[in-house]
Amino acid sequence: MTQLRTVQVLGGGSAGSCAHVRSLAAGLVARGVRVTVCAPAELEHAYDFPGAGARFAPVPRRSDPAAVGALRAACAGADVVHAHGVHAAARATLALSGQRVPLVVTWHTRAHDDGARGQVLRLLERRVARAAAVVLGTCSELVDRARKRGARDARLAPVAVPAPRGRPGGAEGKARAELGVADRPLLMAVGSLVPHRGYGTLLDAARQWRDLDPVPLLVIAGEGRQRGALQRRIEAEGLPVRLVGRRDDIGELLAAADVAVLPSRWEARSLLAQEALRLGVPLVATAVGGVPELVGDAAELVPYGDAGALGDAVARLLGDAARREELVAAGRAQAATWPTEDETIALVLSVYDEVAAGRVR
Repeated sequence: MTQLRTVQVLGGGSAGSCAHVRSLAAGLVARGVRVTVCAPAELEHAYDFPGAGARFAPVPRRSDPAAVGALRAACAGADVVHAHGVHAAARATLALSGQRVPLVVTWHTRAHDDGARGQVLRLLERRVARAAAVVLGTCSELVDRARKRGARDARLAPVAVPAPRGRPGGAEGKARAELGVADRPLLMAVGSLVPHRGYGTLLDAARQWRDLDPVPLLVIAGEGRQRGALQRRIEAEGLPVRLVGRRDDIGELLAAADVAVLPSRWEARSLLAQEALRLGVPLVATAVGGVPELVGDAAELVPYGDAGALGDAVARLLGDAARREELVAAGRAQAATWPTEDETIALVLSVYDEVAAGRVR
């Protein structure tokens, strides 16, 4: 039997899509599939795709002839090319032009740009949706979006990411001590410091928490172009907020938190939400995108952009230990319903077998 050959194409690489591709590569290789990962060079070190058994081909996040040529060369001889995200899929479409290699696309998230850039992104989405043999959406809203953009075959395929690794004894206490929150509540938010993450609203909510006793500390882990502006606001308004930058101990910080907060404008399958529920950390999140579908009744949901509702929900939880315990139990039960890594890999492999056999045109 001929060994199936696949190429996984990443663009800039969000944490969720990179973790998924790392997991997918390891699982496919274990099942006898040859896997090549094409991504910007810096992601090789960050995610160790060769350690998963995959060949790594550095391809810059550009659409110029040299980058497209490099991607075309990496895809030569592939049975299936699987692109993750719209930008990666657009480059893969160019690289596969004139070839009869089926393209599978996973939409992990959606664009957040308005105006002229938003129009360009919508055109890209349409081109990608129509070029793909199958579009896999990580939440129902993305499946509907792909169909509206002209996808011939769009399917729901919630992706699994590795469960948080076990932590050394005392890690949570050490994390709290490092942050100086031995005797006060710790709130945790994680994600790039960009407008659609909703951190402006989160800082608005933090004003309310200055009246609580003790005053909780909000820790935000992540980097991005808004860091300077957010830091200036924190200092000018005396907010109980600390920006800690990009961290490699997110699991420890999150496990040490009393409440996790997700204020985003839109999310599909938020990594923060998944880790919080798995770790038994009560979650307050915006009711947007795939979040309600992901968390069910296991989180407090509030409207996006409503600082009052966000602030009140967090304050109520901090004052209600019984409700926090309810959410801990509900979160772990909800997490048990999510697909496992093995189930995710089996689903993707079945799609590869289908398109490689020519049953999807």
